[in-house]
Amino acid sequence: MTSAQVGKTEILLNIIGYYIHLDPAPIMCIQPSLSMAASFSKNRLSSMIRDCEPLSERVADSRSRDSSNSIFSKSFRGGSIDLIGSNSAASISSRPVRILLCDEVDRYNLATTEGDPLALAERRTTTFYNSKVAYVSTPTIKGSSRIEAAFETGDQRHYYVKCKDCSEEQILEWEYVQWEKGDYDSASYHCKNCGSVWNDMDRYKVISNGHWKAHEDFNGTASFFLNALYSPWTKLSDLAKEFTEASQYPEKLRVFLNTQLAQSWSEDQGEKINEEEIQKRKIKLNPDKLPEDCVMLTAGVDTQDDRLEVSLLSWGVEETVTVIDHKIFVGDPSGHQVWQDLDDFLSADYEHTIKGKKLKIACTCVDSGGHHVAAVYNFCKIREHRRVFAIKGRGGEGVPVLSRPSTSNIAKTKLFSLGSNALKSLVYGRLKIKEGPGLIRFSDHLDEEYFAQLTSETLVERYTKGKRRVEWVANRRRNEAWDTLNYGFAAFNIVSPNLRLLQSRLNKPDAENKKKQTRKPFTQRKGKWMDI
Repeated sequence: MTSAQVGKTEILLNIIGYYIHLDPAPIMCIQPSLSMAASFSKNRLSSMIRDCEPLSERVADSRSRDSSNSIFSKSFRGGSIDLIGSNSAASISSRPVRILLCDEVDRYNLATTEGDPLALAERRTTTFYNSKVAYVSTPTIKGSSRIEAAFETGDQRHYYVKCKDCSEEQILEWEYVQWEKGDYDSASYHCKNCGSVWNDMDRYKVISNGHWKAHEDFNGTASFFLNALYSPWTKLSDLAKEFTEASQYPEKLRVFLNTQLAQSWSEDQGEKINEEEIQKRKIKLNPDKLPEDCVMLTAGVDTQDDRLEVSLLSWGVEETVTVIDHKIFVGDPSGHQVWQDLDDFLSADYEHTIKGKKLKIACTCVDSGGHHVAAVYNFCKIREHRRVFAIKGRGGEGVPVLSRPSTSNIAKTKLFSLGSNALKSLVYGRLKIKEGPGLIRFSDHLDEEYFAQLTSETLVERYTKGKRRVEWVANRRRNEAWDTLNYGFAAFNIVSPNLRLLQSRLNKPDAENKKKQTRKPFTQRKGKWMDI
């Protein structure tokens, strides 16, 4: 269990080279996906074989007519190596192997039709008395991390170094890295025993003289832990800067913990955000003006059978969010009037507290997932020039917050796919921020029902046929406020703006910003508003 880029894959390559050269055996190397297996084969394995003479003598060149060497399979005297993706259960279970190498196991697809790919793969080694299995990965979520579970079943070896001054043996931990605020170049490691200060060169030197020490008795499995503090390619100043930037946002902090500190991320499973705590973030707003820190507006629209609901979000330079308004437009979405009411709201000019400045909504996401899909498509189609986009959520783990838009729908309009779990986890993490960058605030005129809906879903952990999955569960029937807040965040991700640039433009005098209007607005050039 290690951080990223500390040599995990290089260890696997050396194992492969050893068995090809000195102890031929059938080898299987599993990557998270088939495309990653192809990349590993072409970019890492083939180049190693090409540049190492003992290996190139034993493995045929892939450009030769020898069919025993392909991207996914290479044969040599006395053995072979197969490279497969974790989502191919048939490939995993089709052949016996003596050496099983599993790369980035926490990113495996564990939902194959035949069961857990790791269990299937290990079963292939049972016919060899001298088989060996290796797992390597950065960890992910605590409780579901395969590499963390495997590490804890072994003898848990850590790498110890001696202090250059007091010779006290210790493992390198993040809490002993210190720096002056804002001065990342001052970052240094402090001995936990005597407080001796190590710069990067001191750290590299003590690492080169360190050794492994197990924390548990050996039980047949050797397990190792290594974080980025041991990496000879990583500077403490870079880690300090990355941590400072990541600590402001839960989703970035998770990446830092996983990939740099090799720690699993502990999610608050089953925890529900306190409604009363959220309401404490109400701020008094002038109903006719935007907040002082506003540099951009986004909106999220939820579609129901008898109404449309929309939340208007203000964004500050440090991604501080203020929910300015939440409107409900009652009416039949299969008709025209309710959509016209929504359009009037979305096309309005919103006055800023900066004298004379007005902002329009930069991007709007309209839910098309089930209610009046055709009406949503038609409404968005003719308003794409205003960044009014149709969206549709996708469940399941591993789906990104935002995917590239598709136009393969009846209206040929841009349809963005949202990863529901990832997006909700992002917003959930922001709601837990109590101060500083990323904070979400609320207008004081939002009612009790709004906050009840905002805290209407809980992140829970469930097991189905022994497989763990995390999902969002609704605690009440109505949750439109929660949905529209998520859609407003999705709109922000679509634009992906430079907030500081927007702020500088907003603060400039009108004479510098205003350009002469040389053409009529889009709708006037057409002569009239297009009906949906």
